[in-house]
Amino acid sequence: MAGRIMGEKTRSRGRRVAGLAVFAALVAVMLVGGAPAGAESGWGHYGGDAGGQRYVSAGQITPDNVGELEIAWRYSTGDMKARPEAIKQSAFEGTPILAEGSLIFCTPFNEVVALDPGTGEQKWRFDPKIATDYRPANQFVCRGVTYWKDEAAAKGEACAARIFMGTNDARLIALDARSGLPCMDFGAASGTGGEVRIAPGMALAYPGEFHITSPPVVARGVLITGSSIGDNNRADAPKGTVRAFDARSGAPLWHFDPVARGAAEQGGSWDARAARTGHANVWAPMSVDEKRGLVFLPTSSPSPDFFGGERPGDNRYANSVVALEAESGKVRWHFQTVHHDVWDYDLPAQPSLVTLQRPDGPRDAVVQVAKTGLVFVLDRETGEPIFGVEERAVPQGAVAGEQLSPTQPFPLAPPPLVPTTITPDEAWGLTPLDRWACRREIAKYRSEGLFTPPSEEGTLLFPFTGGGANWGGMAFDPESQLMYVNTNRALHMVKLIRREDFAAAKAAEPNKEISPQTGTAWGMKRDLVFSPLSLPCNAPPFGVLHAVDLSDGSIAWEATLGTVEDLAPVPIPLKLGTPSFGGPLVMKSGLLFIGAAMDNYLRAFNAKTGEELWKGRLPAGGQATPMSYEWEGRQYVVIAAGGHSRSTTTLGDSVIGFALLEESPQ
Repeated sequence: MAGRIMGEKTRSRGRRVAGLAVFAALVAVMLVGGAPAGAESGWGHYGGDAGGQRYVSAGQITPDNVGELEIAWRYSTGDMKARPEAIKQSAFEGTPILAEGSLIFCTPFNEVVALDPGTGEQKWRFDPKIATDYRPANQFVCRGVTYWKDEAAAKGEACAARIFMGTNDARLIALDARSGLPCMDFGAASGTGGEVRIAPGMALAYPGEFHITSPPVVARGVLITGSSIGDNNRADAPKGTVRAFDARSGAPLWHFDPVARGAAEQGGSWDARAARTGHANVWAPMSVDEKRGLVFLPTSSPSPDFFGGERPGDNRYANSVVALEAESGKVRWHFQTVHHDVWDYDLPAQPSLVTLQRPDGPRDAVVQVAKTGLVFVLDRETGEPIFGVEERAVPQGAVAGEQLSPTQPFPLAPPPLVPTTITPDEAWGLTPLDRWACRREIAKYRSEGLFTPPSEEGTLLFPFTGGGANWGGMAFDPESQLMYVNTNRALHMVKLIRREDFAAAKAAEPNKEISPQTGTAWGMKRDLVFSPLSLPCNAPPFGVLHAVDLSDGSIAWEATLGTVEDLAPVPIPLKLGTPSFGGPLVMKSGLLFIGAAMDNYLRAFNAKTGEELWKGRLPAGGQATPMSYEWEGRQYVVIAAGGHSRSTTTLGDSVIGFALLEESPQ
């Protein structure tokens, strides 16, 4: 298989390959409170609750009856017919929410749709009419919308309950949650009633370099958004500024820039050259602790990804969990997971807010999964590691002009969820010839474990830049104290190219990911490491589902996730697993649901043991996170089934609702 793996910030081109090579294209796509109660039981926020636990208390669907699930309704957005060309560069990653008597979600093209929760019939639809005649840096994507109820508004007043959405053309839009009509008071002062336009702060290198892919959050009446930014094109890219607005009027309130604008701002963590550096953006979803008035940011790496000579120092606030005071934007605390990142190890997922049952009593925590496969469990009030973190020496010997950090932080628990080293002796292949070729390939490159620096000869990144964990994040059961997360295992090779040699290298391999990193002395090449049979050179499984006991940080169980059933031209009788993107949800009844894998299924697992209990066939790839709710006495599990244009999963435009088989009338 052949292809590229990229993060959210990456601009790329995919290509189909015959036979098992389709697997590579699959991999290429990834480079990028408590449960509500009452009649609308189950999913009021993108992550289930404001803290992203993805936990459902409704218990109608159980391990004993999950085999009786059937499709209860199916809704089509119509995009396959309406946008046949644009859908080829989109990803349907949306997770609906249940609010104001409607199931509400956004399409990849930022149309907001409200459905009847029991029938899937459309109630209203809003189209912001984004342009689609360009290639966005990170595809056309909308992961979700945000619900907010204005407690100061009069009962029945228009826009007393609002839906907010960030768009691919960098707008924040406010809609009445019951009608779908724009809230014209939002942004009225700037003359753009119903929306606020987000300025990137500098001229863009190309259309689509700057957009919004994850839902904003609201805390104490403050609307907060991050951004998604194209990467590896230049060092002086847009900064990853987090912006806050009044949720009623849309008036700007504050901004937080993770990148220092000069040496004086953050001391020895940056120097004056930081003013020419961008990114450290928040492209993944954020979390809110309303009681504390805090919003938690998962930040990315500064620009460009693979050479940091123009940004010496640890690059404080980049690659960090940052706790901000929602009303002021002031930093309460931060914890950096990678110092001076030159590996594209962004924090790709929503920080999950959980309460741990500790020997000394309950303790509120933030759990952050990472591309590295490491899991950081932090005290929510202070940011201190709960299980401990130690600074360990990491490989050195960087290219000219680079200044690596001599150490990196490693949690003492949980253990790494994915392998972090590989040697030629660990090469894998379906045949002896395949394995021999992989041994030779692995032996060609630097490979000294996690955080081996990019090099001229080529460096193996393991985990690769798609993770470990990615944007799907984790789910948490507060009763069992188990967290669940899906991870990926594949090898990347990253090679740095001298500026004077870049043009020739690009011309020689025009179909490879070779990016200029303009403003630095080095361009870069990134590629997957595959065997002659186009399979990864590392051993399977290539996708794994994990359960981690957060009472002590131990691994409870692991299960292979996904099959090549919908990828390979012929059946392969091996449990290889597949890369996955999208995340899990967990139910109090003891079930874990996840799509995400590169086959057309939604699966249910026993949350205690990891045994697969059921799988439901989807009309297209389920590369999204499912949600669940109870409506009029019936529980539903819903997932977007639209595939991903950078993969070879089946493309589509469906939202599918599953429920238990109803008894026939007598």
